[in-house]
Amino acid sequence: MIINLPFSALRAFEAVVRLSGFSAAAQELGVSQSAISQHVKTLEEWLGQELLIRGARKSQPTREGDQLARAVSDGLGRISDVCAQLRDRTRSENTVVISCLPGFSFTWLFPRLLNFDTAHPHLAVSIVTDTGQLPFSAADADIGIRYGLGDYPGFHVEHLMHESLTPVCAPSLIEGPPGLRDLEDLGSHTLLHDENESFGNAAPTWEFWARNCGLTLPTPVKSRRFGQSNLVVQAAIQGLGVALGRKPLVIDALVDGRLVRPFPQITRSPLSYWLVLRHERLDSEKVQSFLSWIRSEVARDPDLPEAIPPRD
Repeated sequence: MIINLPFSALRAFEAVVRLSGFSAAAQELGVSQSAISQHVKTLEEWLGQELLIRGARKSQPTREGDQLARAVSDGLGRISDVCAQLRDRTRSENTVVISCLPGFSFTWLFPRLLNFDTAHPHLAVSIVTDTGQLPFSAADADIGIRYGLGDYPGFHVEHLMHESLTPVCAPSLIEGPPGLRDLEDLGSHTLLHDENESFGNAAPTWEFWARNCGLTLPTPVKSRRFGQSNLVVQAAIQGLGVALGRKPLVIDALVDGRLVRPFPQITRSPLSYWLVLRHERLDSEKVQSFLSWIRSEVARDPDLPEAIPPRD
């Protein structure tokens, strides 16, 4: 017999114990701190037991509370595992689910998916975008396309493509005013920045490009920062400033002329794109079809166009 358990209260209590506080639990569950507090209070009254020793900054479970929290955590973990298995079992074998960053999906992957549809009309691709900050969740996707250093323990990891760095801008910025033909001219323009703080010193920044190319950046009149790489590319296309172009994200706009290269210097980024998937998914026919296709698309990508010749 299963008694009528207060599942919402149990989930809230487990989060408080695991995260050592009401505020963190409220943030994780997307509710107010007072709602979490009320859930715990209701659970204590229902059980007739004190479950938490409340502190100003940290709450600790009582012996009974620790026992209950462990049981809830174990139970939720088993439920999560079963749900993941059911999702895998019921996921259509005609759909390949890809997890990747929004910027990569928007500027590189989406424009090429028609080629996949043409080559594999019996398969469909579903894109799940995320920030890439959390570990790859194999329960939500067949294949992850990740950006970074390739450190994904426990998964099959395959290098997909390197990243090259070079400044890019709209053609209208070249001739001005104020013009953009020499490195010193950057001081008269807005520099567009792609936020990559999570990579620390490995982030492909303007400073990284200049240092690797043996250059000294002038102080720009203005800087603008964006949280997504596709916004940086779009801002550059609209002439809002000069961006540090990241191939593959800018290759299409360079080839069709929406962007140009004002300077010839190129350097390789310390970061790359990686294919990440569970080892057992390598036996899937649909996964192999997508992997073969995306490898061929990478091989077909053209080289960066030449920079605009310097003025005489």
